[in-house]
Amino acid sequence: MLRKLFVKLALLGVVIALVSSSLKSSALNPELLASTKDPSTIVIADISNNPAKKIKRYQPLADYLAERMGQFGVEVGDVEIASDLQEMANLLKSGEVDIYFDSPYPAMIVSDLSDAKPILRRWKGGVPDYYTVIFTMKDRGVQSLEDLKSKMVGFDEISSTSGYMLPTSLLIEKGLNPQQKRSASSTVSANEVGFVFTDDDENTIQWVISGKVAAGAVDIGTFMEIPEVNREAMMVLAESEKVARHIVLVRPDMKPEMVEAVKAILLEMDRTAEGREALKKFEKTAKFDDFPPESSIERMRELYELVQNR
Repeated sequence: MLRKLFVKLALLGVVIALVSSSLKSSALNPELLASTKDPSTIVIADISNNPAKKIKRYQPLADYLAERMGQFGVEVGDVEIASDLQEMANLLKSGEVDIYFDSPYPAMIVSDLSDAKPILRRWKGGVPDYYTVIFTMKDRGVQSLEDLKSKMVGFDEISSTSGYMLPTSLLIEKGLNPQQKRSASSTVSANEVGFVFTDDDENTIQWVISGKVAAGAVDIGTFMEIPEVNREAMMVLAESEKVARHIVLVRPDMKPEMVEAVKAILLEMDRTAEGREALKKFEKTAKFDDFPPESSIERMRELYELVQNR
């Protein structure tokens, strides 16, 4: 399954490292994956092109965990920001990163690349799950998904749950033929729904408003943040299924007793004032829960197969 994913991502030029020679070397030579991380440090991680912003939001949680894991020799909490999915997978596999948070689709990719284990669901932004809306402007003459044939739709990026996997699989399930295009001005044939990557949800919204694309796909939280005056001029054409907002993954070689300790600490955070304060700083997380994260990962695999085999 991942062999096809490597080719797809490489061709689109988004997650280029998925076909890097370093992955092959690491797989063939375990010494290249040997961890150099200080065992007295617990490291949590995310993927971002704005490391400073992420570190500020993640550091309170790293500190909170470190203060409660002394029985494992942990003294310090640290934050690691990877540049892409392959780098994150390597960091988890090598033991340089202990815990990683992401939405289901990139979490699936990283889990399959690294054998990292899903353990909990994270209520990022205060919500347990979310979904994608495909929307347009009311004055565009588009009344249904069927009307998107021969037109262009804006998606976020190829590694996005809400900005790629959910809308693409939704269009396929509705009997349509989504096809990636080089640019918003590319030709779309009569039997296709073209899509182009905008690289950001805000760009997607602006491209729809300006008419650069006929419709766009964003998560419901982002859609509801659109100013009301603009949102009232929009029409939601379809909603995807709901999926877990975020998944918590731990490195593959983490000892079971340490995994259980991490789970216990995270699950209890919303029950104390100190824990709730750390959660609030952690991108307004409401809590963690035991909602089976494996089910979200497995559903992403099913949708991935649907998209690849269409």
